[in-house]
Amino acid sequence: MVKFKEAKERGYIKMMTDYKHHSDEQLITLFKQGDHAAFAEVYNRYFFVIFYKVNQMLRNRQIAEDVVQEIFVRLWAKSELLKADNNLGGYLYISAKNSVLKLIQKDKMKNDYLSSLAKFSNDVSLDTLNELSERELSSILQQEIEKLPTRMRIVFEMSRNENLSHAEIAAKLGITEQTVNKQVSNALKILRTKLTSIAPLATVIIQLAKKD
Repeated sequence: MVKFKEAKERGYIKMMTDYKHHSDEQLITLFKQGDHAAFAEVYNRYFFVIFYKVNQMLRNRQIAEDVVQEIFVRLWAKSELLKADNNLGGYLYISAKNSVLKLIQKDKMKNDYLSSLAKFSNDVSLDTLNELSERELSSILQQEIEKLPTRMRIVFEMSRNENLSHAEIAAKLGITEQTVNKQVSNALKILRTKLTSIAPLATVIIQLAKKD
């Protein structure tokens, strides 16, 4: 099956310039009626925004692009479920977070940090995702990270923010991989306990997945 992005690039779907001035509500109404050009405008309007968010969490551009492509395929295939007055950006972002959570739970990302995070996401219900202020949660998360024991915090930030493997961190700090794994795991346990008192676990997992 030709991906939507490929179809647009090959000219199968023609963009209509005047659609750029349509509201999201107008575009939803049009593509629910089968208007490919209206859907192309939605894709053009939101693809890179959603891709940036997904790649920020998955740390893999190819997988992130595949995830976002699939989100838009589902949007077109199930357009009858979408209401014209839906917040389209919010709808797509929730879909993106659901997709990321599923990938993390499957633990197939070949990333040490996300693999560690996967152990804490198996009991996440996708229905518990909400729109808690991400800026607020991010601020609280950073405060709690700063409270971690010094060595644990350093190891955790190298894993989460620098995207280093456990082997790379061990080599840089002159410690064993087992120690790195334990430090990251313990940090996640502490942060999960602290943060789930103020937000659903699904929202916490998504915030932990993001690089600062």
